[in-house]
Amino acid sequence: QVQLVESGGGLVQTGGSLRLSCAASGISLSNYSMRWYRQGPGKERELVASVSRTDADSNYADSVKGRFTISRDNAKNTVYLQMNSLKPEDTAVYYCRALGIFTNGAYWGQGTQVTVSS
Repeated sequence: QVQLVESGGGLVQTGGSLRLSCAASGISLSNYSMRWYRQGPGKERELVASVSRTDADSNYADSVKGRFTISRDNAKNTVYLQMNSLKPEDTAVYYCRALGIFTNGAYWGQGTQVTVSS
């Protein structure tokens, strides 16, 4: 019923850019704060970025500040992660997560692979 589907991952060279998308079905993202997580090889999952439901506020991990931008388009029921100046250490599976504002619902996407090579 509820599904978050990530897309936009792939293989890029160091310094390149990717734009990840997370499209929701079964819920309206206008009632959810959104987060992007990532999990690199042999590492624990970490929070990369978060954004409020109205796109009024966002936060980033220190490792991606100035390079990544999280945004949302509630009319399209989609959240984005623009990734610039990519580094090999950004290589990971990136996951979208929705957290309910008026409910306690929480949902994960299945992830999309991002690989950054030299």
